[in-house]
Amino acid sequence: MRVKQRCAWARGALDIVYHDTEWGVPHHDDRALFELLILEGAQAGLSWTTILRKRDAYRSAYRGFDPAVVATFTAADEARLRDDPGIVRNAAKIGWSVRNARAFLAVQRAEGSFDAYLWGFVDGKPIVNGRGQGEELPATTALSDRISVDLKKRGFGFVGSTIVYAYLQATGVVNDHSADCFRAKRARQSRA
Repeated sequence: MRVKQRCAWARGALDIVYHDTEWGVPHHDDRALFELLILEGAQAGLSWTTILRKRDAYRSAYRGFDPAVVATFTAADEARLRDDPGIVRNAAKIGWSVRNARAFLAVQRAEGSFDAYLWGFVDGKPIVNGRGQGEELPATTALSDRISVDLKKRGFGFVGSTIVYAYLQATGVVNDHSADCFRAKRARQSRA
């Protein structure tokens, strides 16, 4: 039996499932885009595997990642989140997640949807890089710099360029699967 070629970072079981089903796949649902924005901010300084392990707990704690619900969280809700052992209990990350929900809703009102806002940076077409196996992925790009600056102007936090670049990869705005990865091959075929 032939083993599927994957990006080098996809090693553990959770990483492999995430890699094979989500990473680099274009997301257009605002709730999914909000979830990934909050999870990428929570991941700062930690491994993505840690966040994947906690993802179900996050979905419960953040009420299914409905930005309209999270935007109504009070100081008591933030305290509840800080006491939740299933998520990353960093007070700054939790506080910004609530403020980001409010900023997210403002973007939806201004742009029609967060999807329209985000994908507008790339004219609705994912960037497919097709890097070589083991090739170092950049931490930031001119695109992530530009989006980071714009998000901060709109009141978002925990959206530095490095976090934004990881977010672009997670949401499929940027497809950084290595050229020999079976997911990259599917992306190239779907663009033809």
